[in-house]
Amino acid sequence: MDYRVGFSKDIHQLVENRKLIIGGVVVPFDKGELAHSDGDVLYHALAESILGALALGDLGTHFPDTSIETQNMDSSLIVKKVVRMMKSKGYKVNNVDIFVSLEKPKLKDYIDMMKQNIASLLEIELSQVSVKAGTNEKLGLVGEGKAIEATSMILLKKE
Repeated sequence: MDYRVGFSKDIHQLVENRKLIIGGVVVPFDKGELAHSDGDVLYHALAESILGALALGDLGTHFPDTSIETQNMDSSLIVKKVVRMMKSKGYKVNNVDIFVSLEKPKLKDYIDMMKQNIASLLEIELSQVSVKAGTNEKLGLVGEGKAIEATSMILLKKE
């Protein structure tokens, strides 16, 4: 069987007057991601890890931050488009492992919803999705509360 591994990392600045959207879940907080789209750092890392596994370039190549079409775009649409690309190449997701770094707020109450959203978008079982969250122990931009970061590792298999 043919397997492909993809990895990606995404980081966004946290600013006032923006919604904090992580894995399709609006998390109540006084800051949100600064981005051209809705800024969902988890979905961005996820989509780009799929692109990486398929050797199709990066997110900016397919969804440029200079495009009117992608301005304020719901990032679930980005994931859906990348999933269509994956399927057109004859692949499906074996499993995905995602880590979100954020000093606050705590995400434990939202992880299950994020996992359900991801499983639905990728058309896989919940048991194939891992989402974890942690802090940066007050180190760096994430630790200072100025940024949010997500990393995604995905394993695709030929159908």
